[in-house]
Amino acid sequence: MSVQMTIQVSTPQGVQAINRALETYSARLRLSIERTRRQLTQFEQRYGVTTAHFLSEMAAEDLHGGDIEYVLWAGEAHLLKGLEAEYQELDNARHQLH
Repeated sequence: MSVQMTIQVSTPQGVQAINRALETYSARLRLSIERTRRQLTQFEQRYGVTTAHFLSEMAAEDLHGGDIEYVLWAGEAHLLKGLEAEYQELDNARHQLH
């Protein structure tokens, strides 16, 4: 499904402001993605498995930190998926503006 949105601005400065806002948000998303990937790498190194293996094969009982560690790792994986999807949508939208 595709959704189209129109933004009307009255001056060229309005266009610049929107572009700067999108660039700033995009940069924040990239930083969040990098931070989340670092968190996932720490879990992967600690347990010697990939996040994909963790999600499909492991349970809280398999982790030293139990339920808390499981929730944190799974939460970071879910967060990364959402951040990457949002970044992709924003990147596609920015290309439409140019």
